[in-house]
Amino acid sequence: METEEDSPAVRDHAGSRRAGPAGSTPGAAVRRRTAFGVLSLLLGMVLGVLDQVIVGTALPTMVGELGGLSLLPWVVTAYGLATAVTTPLWGKFGDLYGRRRTFIGAISLFLIGSMAAGLAQDMTQLIAFRVVQGLGAGGLMVGAFALIGDLIPDPADRVKVQSVIGAVIPIALVGGPLLGGILTQHASWRWAFYLNVPVGAVALAAAAIGIPAAARSAKQRIDGLGVGLLTVAVVAMTLLAGWAGTRYAWGSWQIAGLALVAAVALAALVRVERRAAEPILPPRLFRSRDFNLAQVLGLLVAAAMLGVMVHLPLYMQSVRGASPTVSGLLLLPFMGGMIAAQLLAARLVLRSGRVRVLALTGTGTAAVGLGLLTLLDTVTTTTLAAGLGLVAGFGIGMTLQSTLVITFGSGDRRDIGVASGLLNLFRAIGGSLGLALLGSVYAASAEDTLTQRLGTKAGHALSASSQHLDPQALTHLPADALSAFRSSVVNGLHSVLLGGVALAAVGFAVAWLLRPRMAAPAATPGNASAETPAEGV
Repeated sequence: METEEDSPAVRDHAGSRRAGPAGSTPGAAVRRRTAFGVLSLLLGMVLGVLDQVIVGTALPTMVGELGGLSLLPWVVTAYGLATAVTTPLWGKFGDLYGRRRTFIGAISLFLIGSMAAGLAQDMTQLIAFRVVQGLGAGGLMVGAFALIGDLIPDPADRVKVQSVIGAVIPIALVGGPLLGGILTQHASWRWAFYLNVPVGAVALAAAAIGIPAAARSAKQRIDGLGVGLLTVAVVAMTLLAGWAGTRYAWGSWQIAGLALVAAVALAALVRVERRAAEPILPPRLFRSRDFNLAQVLGLLVAAAMLGVMVHLPLYMQSVRGASPTVSGLLLLPFMGGMIAAQLLAARLVLRSGRVRVLALTGTGTAAVGLGLLTLLDTVTTTTLAAGLGLVAGFGIGMTLQSTLVITFGSGDRRDIGVASGLLNLFRAIGGSLGLALLGSVYAASAEDTLTQRLGTKAGHALSASSQHLDPQALTHLPADALSAFRSSVVNGLHSVLLGGVALAAVGFAVAWLLRPRMAAPAATPGNASAETPAEGV
């Protein structure tokens, strides 16, 4: 019986003697197939990264149409969490069922989620369909990196492709908020999801043509129990962070129940992972203190980063009156600072290896930058509002890069793939917990401001109606209500930023525990620009 290794796709891709179209050579046919394969990988990765950040500038308009302001953080966290938790599974699926088949399946699932998200009629549906998107996106990221070796056997050519990826993905990260704003303003926020369909269709076609079938392994084992326990624990902790003190009192049975579920799941997870044949959280990696500290740093900084990326566009549009497109432009300094810091930090580490200085500089700069953003108020100029984000973005980017370098340098070369996946997982967990916590802080602060300015009854009424207020609807509010609402947004943003400062300060303290210096990481830091900020956004 023919195996995937013996299939025509593999023989052709490897340079078989079968002739291509008239007038072509077998080598030319292989190069064309490889080009299609690389195109599919690039498009898949761009789609996965873009959908982490494209919704940021569209969120205020989404809330105005669908309602559910209190659920707004989940539009981002649901996608990132589903992506991160399933990433190790997609890697196993690729080994078991073939990477070509698995990658095509991931694209298909992502497109189903994208179309469904565009058709969502309320916030709950949107969040559910973002989960479906995230499930597919996990396969896009891990599948693309794994397939590079299958497509390009020559190491020199492989480096060229990795360089292209390193250039394209930062562009997607920086341009995502702007693209989301343009689509929201000139078409509809739904096109932030519909746009994936034609692009994904091209990726599917290119994958079918250019990616060879590969050998399957029957030796891989899937740590399903570990994934399940991890998911239960993270979801319980996220709900606890978002609901405690807002939807339910701290001493309520609902909060106590969530705390109990999280604790039991975490305890069971530790026991299961110690006994699993191929654990999703390999215990050997956690024997390194620096590795553990890097995951804590990644978790903290991802929480602060997503807090800014979700709530800053809300301020820009609701208080400054910026259009979705302009608010996307105003996020460029923040995103640009983050990418520039990652590129600079990679080179500094290669020269000196001083990772502790790098982490301290990053967390300290992030704390200062987030503190500077508290200068934003109802009369801040648009230019100043944009520029203030540059410092925070630079500090966050430097911290992210330091966690990547430390993670890669703390283990054996054979663990690089697993370690990278764990780093993204902890960033996603941090983003999920941080957004839930900071989102609840924002809501509580904003409502307190409304009740103080307008009185309890009128404040609660405006707070409830704001669940369906988009930036355009604000112009119809009475002057006193509009002033109070804008002040509530500013105070809510300040609470989020102060929470971010606290997270960065904790990260600064954690960074002091790192070793002063380490050897160059096993993976090239220069390619780390291809890492997403938080597999989770």
